[in-house]
Amino acid sequence: MKGTRSSRRRCRELQQRLSGKEARYQRQINHEISKAIVTRAQEIPAKIALEDLTGIREGVNQKAGKNHRRRVNGWAFYQLKEFLSYKALAAGVPLVLVDPAYTSQTCHQCGEHGIRNGKSFKCHVCGWSGDADFNGAKNIAFLGRYVDRPGGSEGLPSIKAVLSGLLKAPVFRPE
Repeated sequence: MKGTRSSRRRCRELQQRLSGKEARYQRQINHEISKAIVTRAQEIPAKIALEDLTGIREGVNQKAGKNHRRRVNGWAFYQLKEFLSYKALAAGVPLVLVDPAYTSQTCHQCGEHGIRNGKSFKCHVCGWSGDADFNGAKNIAFLGRYVDRPGGSEGLPSIKAVLSGLLKAPVFRPE
């Protein structure tokens, strides 16, 4: 190891001082995002629907690329969910979790399976194309209408079950 003992000590001290900075920044951003979402839900009024991402870290395949694993493991989605939960409860806004299966692969306009290619989504049935995250968010909002209880998505309908007619759909008018 090169360098003097004092230079290594200074590097260690600098690393320790900076290590909490990113976490504090991420925490602040999650507070701001959750406050904005709850405030908007109060104004509309509406309930908040989130994907139930329980176990997502365990699902990250070790064969996946290093950058993908780093993004998933560095994402503070649980913290955001917790902030949303307590702020929504305090504001009297219902928060529900939905099954995330196929929400990003199903067209929100016609309900058919489409192709997601990175950030874009294309439906070959109805021709709709656009941002894949927007499409997934519309499907999550649609599924949120079926959920009447807070908690996990276990036993809740997936987007495929709803759109295949296994469940009676509520009136849905795309915006």
